[in-house]
Amino acid sequence: MTMRDALAEWHGTFKEGSGRLRLGSGVFEGAYSFPSRFENGPGTNPEELIAAAHAGCFSMALTAMLGGEGHTPDSIRTIAKVHLGATAAGPTITRIELETEANITGIAAEDFERLAQKAKAACLVSRALAGVATITLKTALA
Repeated sequence: MTMRDALAEWHGTFKEGSGRLRLGSGVFEGAYSFPSRFENGPGTNPEELIAAAHAGCFSMALTAMLGGEGHTPDSIRTIAKVHLGATAAGPTITRIELETEANITGIAAEDFERLAQKAKAACLVSRALAGVATITLKTALA
């Protein structure tokens, strides 16, 4: 099977330090820090990268599910919102909301919803994040 990698470097203390995240492919590199992760400071954070991975994985899984039933989407747009909350164990990803809108000719809304729910369950990233308490899905046909 395929293997992917990424690199994280951190310098300094937990709250005052900073780091860089770099994808192994080299297509993305960005700064991260305590403010970018736990406040609204500039830079990226691991949770934002999880959101991007989940949105991309879900969109591809949905495309595969649709194709399996003879539907080719003109477009699928998915937003993933990763919620970081406090628990007894410490900061935790407590919820992920997927919102997807697709432009597909000739599909009934109930079929789209059924396939989207199936894609949410089958997506590799959804399965990897199975420990997250809640992953919701909101769908819309354009």
